[in-house]
Amino acid sequence: MARITAKNAQEILKADFQALVNDTERLLEHSAFLAGDQADEVRDQIKLSLKKARASLEDAKESLQERGEAAVSAAEDYVQTNPWQSVGIAAGVGFLIGLLATRR
Repeated sequence: MARITAKNAQEILKADFQALVNDTERLLEHSAFLAGDQADEVRDQIKLSLKKARASLEDAKESLQERGEAAVSAAEDYVQTNPWQSVGIAAGVGFLIGLLATRR
């Protein structure tokens, strides 16, 4: 499977949901006039759009999970190779949060 970047996934999702919205709007506009086969055709198009949107969401979810796992792994590796620097960074961040919390 090709690797999906966050920006590409976002664009794909946007296009799929726009198509879904357009199909739904068309169904609502024509629902009074459609009968039988025409209504079934529009419903099938909407179902197809929903399937595409779900697939796009699943791909984006998998991509984000992979990136998150890679970030956690990189952080763990850094902490293991530089424990004292990690302690210093954590102390600095804690100090800054404490300063910001006491200003309120």
